[in-house]
Amino acid sequence: MNMIAPIDTTQELRTESDVSKPRRWMRWQKRAAVLLPIAVAGVVGVKLFDHSDAVAALPPPAAVTIATPLVRQVSEWDDYVGRFAPSRSVEVRPRVAGEVTGVHFHDGDVVRQGQLLFTIDSRPFAAALAEARANEASAQSALVLARTDLGRATRLIADDAVSAGEVDALRGKLQAAQAGLAAAQARVRARALDVSFTQIRAPISGRISDRRVDAGNQVAGGEGTGGTVLTTINALDPIYFTFDGSEALFLKTQRNRQPGAAAPAVEIQLQDETSHRWKGKLDFTDNGLDTHSGTIRGRAVLANPGLFLTPGMFGNMRLASAGTRPALLVPDDAVQTDQARKVLLTVDGNNVVTAKPVVLGAVVDGMRVIRSGVGPQDRIIIKGTQMAMPGAKVAPTVGKIAVSADASAPTAQPIAGEATLSR
Repeated sequence: MNMIAPIDTTQELRTESDVSKPRRWMRWQKRAAVLLPIAVAGVVGVKLFDHSDAVAALPPPAAVTIATPLVRQVSEWDDYVGRFAPSRSVEVRPRVAGEVTGVHFHDGDVVRQGQLLFTIDSRPFAAALAEARANEASAQSALVLARTDLGRATRLIADDAVSAGEVDALRGKLQAAQAGLAAAQARVRARALDVSFTQIRAPISGRISDRRVDAGNQVAGGEGTGGTVLTTINALDPIYFTFDGSEALFLKTQRNRQPGAAAPAVEIQLQDETSHRWKGKLDFTDNGLDTHSGTIRGRAVLANPGLFLTPGMFGNMRLASAGTRPALLVPDDAVQTDQARKVLLTVDGNNVVTAKPVVLGAVVDGMRVIRSGVGPQDRIIIKGTQMAMPGAKVAPTVGKIAVSADASAPTAQPIAGEATLSR
């Protein structure tokens, strides 16, 4: 019996599948061989394109000018605020009462000592002076008579014509007459003074205020403050500058003061000025501190030949408190503000910017004194600070710090009440 063997379709399918797989793999290999270089080239092109853009976007290093700080000898000063006061001030008052008959100055004039200012009606005082002189003449006559009687009695006493008691009585009358004459003469001088007091003259030289009383008014006379105030006079040459200093500054000045040294120099700047052009010296320090404010009162004296300085004006005063010493100076506009700190931008050996906090002093000829924070070898950015950033590289150009020759350059004010430096 013939048997027909079954056909193995699975084997045929497996064989066909096994044959098609290598073919498909070969086709993918061919495609990959073509696409892979294209993909790699695209990636490389993108990276090259990105790198060129990044290189083109980087800015060049900022151009700045650098210089080392200027080393200069400066003198130490303390800063105060005060006001001017007259070296002498007088209230003009009459010594006698009466009617004002004349005013002999213009309000605000500069007057000389002894210049006539007011006149008071002198007729009552002239009459009193005449009466006193008449009494003086009477006392003089009484003295002459007493001296004559005593002389006659002295000659008669040898003849026992008069007693010793009568001679003593005559001698007493002579002494009384002498005393009476002296009293009369004193009354004459007093009445003469009253007459002279009717002419009121300037007791000091200075600038006079306005008149408080016009001619025709009655004024009261008297000693001290009893008389009517007619006007006031302030002596302006020299003039005083008064100020209050803290206890700390007073102690500093006391410790720095040398025995037998000359009075410390002062320089004063007015409110509308840019420099301390008024020169003087300290001439008075009070004998105690104010227990409420903890300050001590001081006074400087200045020459004022043109009478420009006027009492009541404010001023900023610098008081020399120590000798000279070296200090570092940089341009004031090179100082930057970082929140509450003051910093200077420096450049290191790799041209990288570093911000260094500094402690500032005063301004000298447009240059800021640096007390600490940098050294004389540090390279400070003096131009281009706006373009320089800490941590960034810069392209530095070496410059030089020089003091401006313009004496009228603005001077920044130091912190009030703090020891400062100036040349």
